[in-house]
Amino acid sequence: MSAVSARLPVFPWDKLEPYKATAAAHPDGIVDLSVGTPVDPVPPLIQQALVAAADSPGYPTVWGTSALRDALVGWCERRLGAVSFTHTHVLPVVGSKELVAWLPTQLGLGAGDRVAYPRLAYPTYEVGARLCGATPVVYDDPTQLDPSGLKLLWLNSPSNPTGQVLAKEELVRIVSWARRHGVLVFSDECYLELGWEAEPVSVLHPDVCGGSYEGIVAVHSLSKRSNLAGYRAAFVAGDPAVLGELLRIRKHGGMMTPAPVQAATVAALGDDAHVAEQRSRYAARRAALRDALLAHGFRIEHSEASLYLWATRDEPCWDTVAYLAERGVLVAPGDFYGEAGARFVRVAFTATDERVQAAVKRLA
Repeated sequence: MSAVSARLPVFPWDKLEPYKATAAAHPDGIVDLSVGTPVDPVPPLIQQALVAAADSPGYPTVWGTSALRDALVGWCERRLGAVSFTHTHVLPVVGSKELVAWLPTQLGLGAGDRVAYPRLAYPTYEVGARLCGATPVVYDDPTQLDPSGLKLLWLNSPSNPTGQVLAKEELVRIVSWARRHGVLVFSDECYLELGWEAEPVSVLHPDVCGGSYEGIVAVHSLSKRSNLAGYRAAFVAGDPAVLGELLRIRKHGGMMTPAPVQAATVAALGDDAHVAEQRSRYAARRAALRDALLAHGFRIEHSEASLYLWATRDEPCWDTVAYLAERGVLVAPGDFYGEAGARFVRVAFTATDERVQAAVKRLA
Protein backbone atom coordinates (compact mmCIF):
# COMPACT_ATOMS: atom_id res chain seq x y z
CA MET A 1 0.00 0.00 0.00
CA SER A 2 1.48 3.34 -1.03
CA ALA A 3 1.23 6.10 1.54
CA VAL A 4 -0.88 9.03 0.35
CA SER A 5 1.18 11.26 2.62
CA ALA A 6 4.16 10.62 0.34
CA ARG A 7 2.50 12.93 -2.22
CA LEU A 8 2.42 15.79 0.26
CA PRO A 9 5.02 18.33 1.33
CA VAL A 10 6.42 18.27 4.86
CA PHE A 11 3.89 19.78 7.26
CA PRO A 12 5.35 23.29 7.44
CA TRP A 13 4.54 24.17 11.03
CA ASP A 14 6.76 21.34 12.32
CA LYS A 15 9.77 23.31 11.07
CA LEU A 16 8.91 26.17 13.41
CA GLU A 17 9.19 24.15 16.64
CA PRO A 18 12.86 25.03 17.48
CA TYR A 19 12.11 28.73 17.07
CA LYS A 20 9.01 28.38 19.20
CA ALA A 21 11.17 26.89 21.95
CA THR A 22 13.56 29.84 21.71
CA ALA A 23 10.72 32.36 21.92
CA ALA A 24 9.13 30.50 24.82
CA ALA A 25 12.38 30.86 26.81
CA HIS A 26 11.97 34.65 26.93
CA PRO A 27 11.69 35.84 30.57
CA ASP A 28 8.31 37.42 29.87
CA GLY A 29 7.06 34.45 27.84
CA ILE A 30 6.32 33.92 24.17
CA VAL A 31 4.29 36.25 21.98
CA ASP A 32 2.95 33.88 19.36
CA LEU A 33 2.09 35.77 16.18
CA SER A 34 2.65 32.80 13.89
CA VAL A 35 -0.75 31.10 13.55
CA GLY A 36 -3.76 33.34 13.03
CA THR A 37 -5.92 31.59 15.59
CA PRO A 38 -8.60 33.60 17.43
CA VAL A 39 -7.99 34.17 21.14
CA ASP A 40 -10.94 36.36 22.09
CA PRO A 41 -14.12 34.91 23.64
CA VAL A 42 -16.88 33.43 21.53
CA PRO A 43 -19.69 36.02 21.64
CA PRO A 44 -22.29 35.12 24.30
CA LEU A 45 -25.25 34.96 21.89
CA ILE A 46 -23.40 32.30 19.86
CA GLN A 47 -22.51 30.30 22.95
CA GLN A 48 -26.12 30.47 24.08
CA ALA A 49 -27.35 29.17 20.71
CA LEU A 50 -24.88 26.30 20.89
CA VAL A 51 -25.95 25.34 24.40
CA ALA A 52 -29.65 25.60 23.56
CA ALA A 53 -29.12 23.06 20.75
CA ALA A 54 -26.93 20.74 22.85
CA ASP A 55 -29.71 18.15 23.20
CA SER A 56 -29.27 16.88 19.62
CA PRO A 57 -29.34 13.08 19.77
CA GLY A 58 -30.14 12.49 16.11
CA TYR A 59 -27.96 12.76 13.02
CA PRO A 60 -27.79 16.23 11.45
CA THR A 61 -28.22 16.58 7.69
CA VAL A 62 -25.37 17.44 5.36
CA TRP A 63 -27.38 20.27 3.77
CA GLY A 64 -28.22 21.66 7.20
CA THR A 65 -31.49 22.80 8.69
CA SER A 66 -33.86 25.04 6.81
CA ALA A 67 -33.04 27.76 9.36
CA LEU A 68 -29.35 27.43 8.58
CA ARG A 69 -29.91 27.65 4.84
CA ASP A 70 -32.14 30.69 5.35
CA ALA A 71 -29.33 32.30 7.37
CA LEU A 72 -26.72 31.52 4.72
CA VAL A 73 -28.90 32.88 1.91
CA GLY A 74 -29.78 36.01 3.86
CA TRP A 75 -26.18 36.75 4.79
CA CYS A 76 -24.94 36.28 1.20
CA GLU A 77 -27.56 38.70 -0.07
CA ARG A 78 -27.06 41.24 2.72
CA ARG A 79 -23.28 41.13 3.05
CA LEU A 80 -22.00 39.98 -0.37
CA GLY A 81 -24.62 41.62 -2.56
CA ALA A 82 -25.79 38.31 -4.05
CA VAL A 83 -29.17 38.43 -5.76
CA SER A 84 -31.92 35.87 -6.30
CA PHE A 85 -30.27 33.39 -3.94
CA THR A 86 -32.07 30.21 -2.87
CA HIS A 87 -31.21 27.21 -0.72
CA THR A 88 -29.67 25.54 -3.78
CA HIS A 89 -27.00 28.25 -3.82
CA VAL A 90 -25.56 27.39 -0.37
CA LEU A 91 -23.95 24.42 1.36
CA PRO A 92 -22.51 24.25 4.89
CA VAL A 93 -19.11 22.56 5.31
CA VAL A 94 -17.09 21.30 8.25
CA GLY A 95 -14.57 24.13 8.34
CA SER A 96 -13.09 25.74 5.24
CA LYS A 97 -9.77 23.87 5.44
CA GLU A 98 -11.56 20.54 5.03
CA LEU A 99 -13.32 21.92 1.97
CA VAL A 100 -10.12 23.25 0.42
CA ALA A 101 -8.18 20.04 1.03
CA TRP A 102 -10.79 17.63 -0.32
CA LEU A 103 -12.51 19.71 -3.00
CA PRO A 104 -10.42 18.46 -5.97
CA THR A 105 -11.09 14.87 -4.89
CA GLN A 106 -14.81 15.52 -4.54
CA LEU A 107 -14.84 17.15 -7.98
CA GLY A 108 -13.43 13.92 -9.41
CA LEU A 109 -10.10 15.43 -10.42
CA GLY A 110 -7.01 13.30 -10.80
CA ALA A 111 -3.95 12.59 -12.91
CA GLY A 112 -3.75 14.88 -15.94
CA ASP A 113 -5.93 17.58 -14.39
CA ARG A 114 -4.46 20.89 -13.23
CA VAL A 115 -5.36 22.96 -10.16
CA ALA A 116 -4.13 26.58 -10.07
CA TYR A 117 -3.63 28.91 -7.11
CA PRO A 118 -1.66 32.12 -6.40
CA ARG A 119 2.14 31.98 -6.26
CA LEU A 120 1.93 33.12 -2.65
CA ALA A 121 -0.89 31.12 -1.08
CA TYR A 122 -2.40 29.09 1.70
CA PRO A 123 -0.56 25.73 1.48
CA THR A 124 -3.75 23.65 1.50
CA TYR A 125 -4.53 24.57 -2.12
CA GLU A 126 -1.47 22.57 -3.17
CA VAL A 127 -2.29 19.81 -0.69
CA GLY A 128 -5.78 19.41 -2.18
CA ALA A 129 -4.34 18.97 -5.67
CA ARG A 130 -1.75 16.44 -4.52
CA LEU A 131 -4.24 14.40 -2.51
CA CYS A 132 -6.16 13.51 -5.67
CA GLY A 133 -3.10 13.17 -7.90
CA ALA A 134 -3.77 16.35 -9.91
CA THR A 135 -0.99 18.74 -10.93
CA PRO A 136 -0.66 21.93 -8.83
CA VAL A 137 0.09 25.10 -10.82
CA VAL A 138 0.99 28.53 -9.42
CA TYR A 139 0.20 31.83 -11.09
CA ASP A 140 0.85 35.54 -10.90
CA ASP A 141 -2.00 36.35 -13.29
CA PRO A 142 -4.37 33.43 -13.85
CA THR A 143 -5.41 34.71 -17.28
CA GLN A 144 -1.87 34.00 -18.49
CA LEU A 145 -2.24 30.29 -17.71
CA ASP A 146 -2.71 27.67 -20.41
CA PRO A 147 -6.37 26.71 -19.87
CA SER A 148 -5.98 23.20 -21.32
CA GLY A 149 -6.49 20.66 -18.56
CA LEU A 150 -7.09 23.43 -16.02
CA LYS A 151 -10.10 22.22 -14.06
CA LEU A 152 -10.01 24.35 -10.90
CA LEU A 153 -8.85 27.91 -10.31
CA TRP A 154 -8.45 29.16 -6.76
CA LEU A 155 -8.75 32.87 -6.06
CA ASN A 156 -7.95 34.26 -2.61
CA SER A 157 -8.96 37.82 -1.83
CA PRO A 158 -8.17 39.05 0.76
CA SER A 159 -5.03 36.97 0.53
CA ASN A 160 -3.49 34.72 3.10
CA PRO A 161 -0.60 35.46 3.66
CA THR A 162 -0.17 38.90 2.06
CA GLY A 163 -3.49 40.58 2.82
CA GLN A 164 -3.71 41.75 -0.80
CA VAL A 165 -7.19 42.56 -2.11
CA LEU A 166 -8.16 42.01 -5.74
CA ALA A 167 -9.97 45.00 -7.20
CA LYS A 168 -13.47 44.51 -8.58
CA GLU A 169 -12.17 45.09 -12.11
CA GLU A 170 -9.59 42.32 -11.65
CA LEU A 171 -12.24 39.89 -10.46
CA VAL A 172 -14.44 40.72 -13.46
CA ARG A 173 -11.53 40.10 -15.84
CA ILE A 174 -10.58 36.78 -14.22
CA VAL A 175 -14.13 35.44 -13.98
CA SER A 176 -14.78 36.37 -17.61
CA TRP A 177 -11.59 34.59 -18.73
CA ALA A 178 -12.42 31.47 -16.68
CA ARG A 179 -15.93 31.27 -18.11
CA ARG A 180 -14.66 31.58 -21.68
CA HIS A 181 -12.37 28.62 -21.09
CA GLY A 182 -14.70 26.50 -18.97
CA VAL A 183 -12.56 26.73 -15.84
CA LEU A 184 -14.32 26.36 -12.49
CA VAL A 185 -13.51 29.23 -10.09
CA PHE A 186 -13.50 28.82 -6.32
CA SER A 187 -12.90 32.10 -4.49
CA ASP A 188 -11.59 31.81 -0.93
CA GLU A 189 -13.10 34.86 0.77
CA CYS A 190 -12.67 33.87 4.42
CA TYR A 191 -11.16 37.27 5.33
CA LEU A 192 -13.67 39.36 3.39
CA GLU A 193 -15.04 41.13 6.48
CA LEU A 194 -11.55 42.18 7.57
CA GLY A 195 -10.65 44.93 5.11
CA TRP A 196 -8.57 47.79 6.53
CA GLU A 197 -7.22 49.85 3.64
CA ALA A 198 -9.41 48.35 0.92
CA GLU A 199 -12.99 47.09 0.67
CA PRO A 200 -12.96 43.45 -0.50
CA VAL A 201 -15.59 42.40 -3.04
CA SER A 202 -17.05 38.91 -3.46
CA VAL A 203 -17.17 37.09 -6.79
CA LEU A 204 -20.87 36.68 -6.02
CA HIS A 205 -21.50 40.43 -6.31
CA PRO A 206 -23.51 41.16 -9.46
CA ASP A 207 -20.92 43.70 -10.60
CA VAL A 208 -18.46 40.80 -10.81
CA CYS A 209 -20.56 37.82 -11.88
CA GLY A 210 -23.20 39.68 -13.90
CA GLY A 211 -25.99 38.17 -11.82
CA SER A 212 -25.12 34.61 -12.94
CA TYR A 213 -23.37 32.13 -10.64
CA GLU A 214 -22.42 29.70 -13.38
CA GLY A 215 -18.91 28.37 -12.82
CA ILE A 216 -18.20 30.34 -9.62
CA VAL A 217 -18.31 29.42 -5.94
CA ALA A 218 -17.28 31.50 -2.90
CA VAL A 219 -15.86 29.97 0.29
CA HIS A 220 -16.63 31.60 3.65
CA SER A 221 -15.75 30.87 7.25
CA LEU A 222 -16.92 32.05 10.65
CA SER A 223 -13.55 31.29 12.27
CA LYS A 224 -12.16 34.82 11.98
CA ARG A 225 -15.24 37.08 11.94
CA SER A 226 -16.91 35.38 14.93
CA ASN A 227 -14.01 33.66 16.79
CA LEU A 228 -15.40 30.25 15.83
CA ALA A 229 -12.27 28.39 14.70
CA GLY A 230 -13.04 25.75 17.33
CA TYR A 231 -16.57 25.27 15.98
CA ARG A 232 -15.49 24.42 12.39
CA ALA A 233 -18.28 26.52 10.92
CA ALA A 234 -18.01 27.41 7.24
CA PHE A 235 -19.96 27.27 3.98
CA VAL A 236 -19.74 27.56 0.22
CA ALA A 237 -22.09 29.57 -1.98
CA GLY A 238 -22.60 29.96 -5.70
CA ASP A 239 -23.27 27.68 -8.69
CA PRO A 240 -26.17 25.34 -7.79
CA ALA A 241 -24.95 22.67 -10.22
CA VAL A 242 -21.57 22.48 -8.51
CA LEU A 243 -23.03 22.60 -5.00
CA GLY A 244 -25.64 19.99 -5.88
CA GLU A 245 -22.92 17.58 -6.95
CA LEU A 246 -20.91 18.28 -3.80
CA LEU A 247 -24.02 17.76 -1.69
CA ARG A 248 -24.65 14.32 -3.20
CA ILE A 249 -21.04 13.28 -2.62
CA ARG A 250 -20.89 14.68 0.90
CA LYS A 251 -24.10 12.84 1.85
CA HIS A 252 -22.39 9.57 1.04
CA GLY A 253 -19.28 10.69 2.93
CA GLY A 254 -21.21 11.73 6.03
CA MET A 255 -19.70 15.23 6.01
CA MET A 256 -22.19 16.74 8.46
CA THR A 257 -21.85 19.95 10.44
CA PRO A 258 -22.90 19.09 14.03
CA ALA A 259 -26.42 20.25 14.87
CA PRO A 260 -25.35 22.56 17.74
CA VAL A 261 -22.82 24.22 15.41
CA GLN A 262 -25.53 24.73 12.81
CA ALA A 263 -27.63 26.54 15.42
CA ALA A 264 -24.64 28.62 16.49
CA THR A 265 -23.99 29.58 12.86
CA VAL A 266 -27.55 30.85 12.49
CA ALA A 267 -27.06 33.08 15.52
CA ALA A 268 -23.66 34.30 14.33
CA LEU A 269 -24.80 35.23 10.84
CA GLY A 270 -27.83 37.04 12.20
CA ASP A 271 -25.80 39.46 14.31
CA ASP A 272 -23.43 42.12 12.99
CA ALA A 273 -22.66 43.83 16.30
CA HIS A 274 -20.17 41.21 17.49
CA VAL A 275 -18.37 41.39 14.14
CA ALA A 276 -17.92 45.14 14.46
CA GLU A 277 -16.68 44.72 18.03
CA GLN A 278 -14.11 42.12 16.98
CA ARG A 279 -13.00 44.26 14.05
CA SER A 280 -12.26 47.13 16.42
CA ARG A 281 -10.06 44.84 18.53
CA TYR A 282 -8.13 43.69 15.50
CA ALA A 283 -7.80 47.22 14.13
CA ALA A 284 -6.13 48.40 17.34
CA ARG A 285 -3.76 45.44 17.44
CA ARG A 286 -2.92 45.87 13.77
CA ALA A 287 -2.10 49.55 14.22
CA ALA A 288 0.12 48.89 17.23
CA LEU A 289 2.10 46.08 15.57
CA ARG A 290 2.34 47.89 12.24
CA ASP A 291 3.79 51.02 13.86
CA ALA A 292 6.22 48.95 15.95
CA LEU A 293 7.47 46.94 12.98
CA LEU A 294 7.95 50.02 10.80
CA ALA A 295 9.81 51.83 13.58
CA HIS A 296 12.03 48.78 14.01
CA GLY A 297 13.12 48.89 10.37
CA PHE A 298 10.69 46.48 8.77
CA ARG A 299 8.98 47.15 5.46
CA ILE A 300 5.34 46.10 5.06
CA GLU A 301 3.79 45.21 1.71
CA HIS A 302 0.10 44.78 0.85
CA SER A 303 -1.59 43.93 4.18
CA GLU A 304 -4.61 46.04 3.29
CA ALA A 305 -6.92 43.32 4.64
CA SER A 306 -6.96 39.99 6.57
CA LEU A 307 -5.40 39.30 9.99
CA TYR A 308 -1.76 39.56 8.98
CA LEU A 309 1.06 41.96 8.24
CA TRP A 310 3.35 40.87 5.40
CA ALA A 311 6.69 42.21 6.58
CA THR A 312 10.36 42.03 5.60
CA ARG A 313 13.81 43.13 6.75
CA ASP A 314 15.13 42.34 3.25
CA GLU A 315 16.86 39.18 4.46
CA PRO A 316 16.06 35.44 4.30
CA CYS A 317 12.81 34.82 6.15
CA TRP A 318 14.29 32.25 8.53
CA ASP A 319 16.88 34.82 9.65
CA THR A 320 14.00 37.13 10.54
CA VAL A 321 12.18 34.31 12.33
CA ALA A 322 15.31 33.61 14.39
CA TYR A 323 15.88 37.31 15.09
CA LEU A 324 12.36 37.79 16.45
CA ALA A 325 12.40 34.47 18.33
CA GLU A 326 15.40 35.72 20.31
CA ARG A 327 13.12 38.55 21.41
CA GLY A 328 10.37 36.14 22.37
CA VAL A 329 8.21 36.83 19.31
CA LEU A 330 7.22 33.98 17.00
CA VAL A 331 6.16 34.68 13.42
CA ALA A 332 5.56 32.55 10.33
CA PRO A 333 8.28 32.38 7.65
CA GLY A 334 7.11 33.57 4.26
CA ASP A 335 8.35 30.49 2.42
CA PHE A 336 5.57 28.48 4.08
CA TYR A 337 3.38 30.12 1.44
CA GLY A 338 5.64 29.70 -1.58
CA GLU A 339 9.18 30.46 -2.72
CA ALA A 340 8.15 34.03 -3.53
CA GLY A 341 7.82 34.64 0.21
CA ALA A 342 11.40 33.67 1.02
CA ARG A 343 12.32 37.15 2.30
CA PHE A 344 9.10 37.93 4.17
CA VAL A 345 7.41 36.90 7.40
CA ARG A 346 3.72 36.78 8.18
CA VAL A 347 2.84 38.52 11.43
CA ALA A 348 -0.61 37.70 12.82
CA PHE A 349 -2.37 40.22 15.05
CA THR A 350 -4.67 37.67 16.68
CA ALA A 351 -2.85 37.64 20.04
CA THR A 352 -4.40 39.23 23.13
CA ASP A 353 -4.02 42.95 23.77
CA GLU A 354 -1.53 42.17 26.54
CA ARG A 355 0.65 39.97 24.30
CA VAL A 356 0.52 42.49 21.44
CA GLN A 357 1.72 45.21 23.80
CA ALA A 358 4.50 42.88 24.97
CA ALA A 359 5.64 42.50 21.36
CA VAL A 360 5.48 46.26 20.81
CA LYS A 361 7.60 46.82 23.92
CA ARG A 362 10.22 44.30 22.76
CA LEU A 363 10.46 45.94 19.36
CA ALA A 364 10.74 49.46 20.79
